[in-house]
Amino acid sequence: MPVTARDENLGYLLGLLAVVAFAVTLPATRVAVRALDPVFVGLGRAVGAALLAGVFLLATRQPLPSRQQLRSLAVVAAGVVVGFPLLSAWAMRHVDASHGGVVLGILPLATAATAALFSGERPSARFWVCAVVGSALVAGYSLTQSRGAPALADAALVGAVISAAIGYAEGARLSRTLGGLQVISWALVLSAPVLLVPVLLAAPSTIRLPVESWAGFGYVMVISQFLAFIPWYRGLALGGIARVGQTQLLQPFLTILAAALLLGEPGDIVTWMVAALVVAVVAVGRTAPVAHRTARA
Repeated sequence: MPVTARDENLGYLLGLLAVVAFAVTLPATRVAVRALDPVFVGLGRAVGAALLAGVFLLATRQPLPSRQQLRSLAVVAAGVVVGFPLLSAWAMRHVDASHGGVVLGILPLATAATAALFSGERPSARFWVCAVVGSALVAGYSLTQSRGAPALADAALVGAVISAAIGYAEGARLSRTLGGLQVISWALVLSAPVLLVPVLLAAPSTIRLPVESWAGFGYVMVISQFLAFIPWYRGLALGGIARVGQTQLLQPFLTILAAALLLGEPGDIVTWMVAALVVAVVAVGRTAPVAHRTARA
């Protein structure tokens, strides 16, 4: 059925709340991988979050997913439980969190493209222009900062973007029938047994590591991997994947701000000029029509 104005506005609000939480992910990950193995951080956050998810599923007596839902959950898990966390954790060993945040600026375009391919959404030409311009702004900024020579870490971050976009789009589609919290909970619980072995192999030999590294790991485990997905999937389901996904154009600059506050990574005037341009693009993109195959049918 068509997206109403009320649902769209609520979807934007929930999406923005989730983006603020997600924006701290890279700075927290960078702090964590200073003392912890990236594999432990990237996959261990899912194993820890699976405990919270399991409590929720048992306490609320959620029914087991159907066979068709299990296939979709496998796609969600591959994207947002394994792919994005692992690749982004590895990249944070090699680049600043602010740099990573800008590279992730292409995520809204990837999410919109994934929605167009798999979820029946058909954004208008104006929407695609806004998405391309916004993504080009943040990608160009990234290349400028790296002096035009993308590193292997950038390739890992692009892989993280693709993984997240697929997981976001499929998770949002599934949340319309299963529920957003149920989607991420089942994805975590079903993935945990497979991830346990590599997490144990990459685990530190002692817990006597810097407190800030454990704090960063705790953030990405509890907030980034579980709680933030509650408003995110709900927002995508209410307002539309392509439109609400555009709020992620703000995430690189929220990440830069978080990196400056938490890590002391500087943000120059160029960063904030690009941020202002991106905000303008988001504002224009919000008014662009997005068609739905189901609505036409």
